[in-house]
Amino acid sequence: MKEYDVLILGGGPGGYVAAIKAAQLGAQVAVIERDELGGICLNWGCIPTKAMLKTAKLYEDILDSQDFGISGIEKDSIGIDWKQLLRRKDRVVKRLVTGIHSLFKKNKIDLYKGTGTVINKNEIRVGNQVLKGKNLILATGAKTYYPKISGLEKAFNAGKLIDSKGALLLEEIPKELIIVGNNNYAVEFVSLFNALGSKVTLIHDGDRILPYMEEEMVKTLERHLKKKKIRLVPKARVKEITSKGILVESKGKEIKYDADKYLFSLGIRPQIEAFKDLGLKLDSKGFVKTNDKMETSIEGVYAIGDINGKYPLAHVASAEAIVAAQNIMEKSSNLDYKLVPQALYSFPELASVGLTEKEAKDKGLDYTTSKFPLIANGKALVEGERVGFLKIISDNEYGEIIGVHIMSNHATDMISKAVGIMKIEGTVHDLAETIHPHPTTSEIFLEAALGAVDQPIHM
Repeated sequence: MKEYDVLILGGGPGGYVAAIKAAQLGAQVAVIERDELGGICLNWGCIPTKAMLKTAKLYEDILDSQDFGISGIEKDSIGIDWKQLLRRKDRVVKRLVTGIHSLFKKNKIDLYKGTGTVINKNEIRVGNQVLKGKNLILATGAKTYYPKISGLEKAFNAGKLIDSKGALLLEEIPKELIIVGNNNYAVEFVSLFNALGSKVTLIHDGDRILPYMEEEMVKTLERHLKKKKIRLVPKARVKEITSKGILVESKGKEIKYDADKYLFSLGIRPQIEAFKDLGLKLDSKGFVKTNDKMETSIEGVYAIGDINGKYPLAHVASAEAIVAAQNIMEKSSNLDYKLVPQALYSFPELASVGLTEKEAKDKGLDYTTSKFPLIANGKALVEGERVGFLKIISDNEYGEIIGVHIMSNHATDMISKAVGIMKIEGTVHDLAETIHPHPTTSEIFLEAALGAVDQPIHM
């Protein structure tokens, strides 16, 4: 029987990246995956939703095209071909999945299709065969969390209530949609279906949406969503789901809401069933405990992605994958979670890295906050973007940048610049002396940095 250097259970953005990196470092690698390579992110999450959001943004831009000097478009005759939208989404996904298979072949990675069950830290059963390995990487991901709510299971079985996967399987665009949740996925679906023409209501239990992101940025987004006629219902708890709607308790009152579909996005729970007999140490929420090298409580066993409860983000899973593979191959590596970027693909986009202003204040830090509005940026105005800003938080001793928060078109692309600067402990002085091409939206970095050291030029 062939023995591998690394066995990887799960082929999502954590598992397949770990496989490629380990193979590049000289390891013999096997991956066990019961569904498609790429996991939820590629097949049912990150990529499909972004493909759909692209269509939604194009649709919005076409409806506003008269402002850009384009005439002759009959708005009443323009609509969304939902089936064509889904076909395009499927083509994008298929191409990327095929690409991963090609990378596996190139790097001589063995793929076993089927449900894997961990026997011990060196053996996994797949069907009627047992695979052996010197090291084990667990990358089984997570599943949707549903609270105990009367009528929820019945609504789900009837197809009235859907999760994020169900949203991609809809036969048509809902005329009215209720979304329950206040995380990234919930807000992205709000932006998507609102742009596609649905009447959207967002119900959540917080004071505001996105409680982990920079407060001013989120409040600005909330005002923008309301201007788009999206109904926000904060501080609300779903009590019951009936054939007549969702019963919600909000601010001491019970209110019933109804729509064609209910989309619930209330978090995740780790999928640990495949290795429950290993006896790994778990945290209070059931996630696998790991150190900054991705090692679990058992030597030679690593856990990456959603199962370790750090950040339920594909790019974090991939970063953890590289760390785990490097450590297995005796190339010491760890992950600095303080530099994990957050990205929200709303209209406009939101992106953050590092400390928020509130966190800096709560830590008692001596800091400066500098903000530059998008409306004062030439490229943003050229593209018709007015809502948003960039905020830099820097310490006052050296001017080191400790937090960056962007609300803008292209925010999710531009945040990588902030991560790179913070990785090398760059300062607002460094950034203020960096030449930025004009006209670009990225000039808001320069202006905010100038504001931190003296004054911005264009404000």
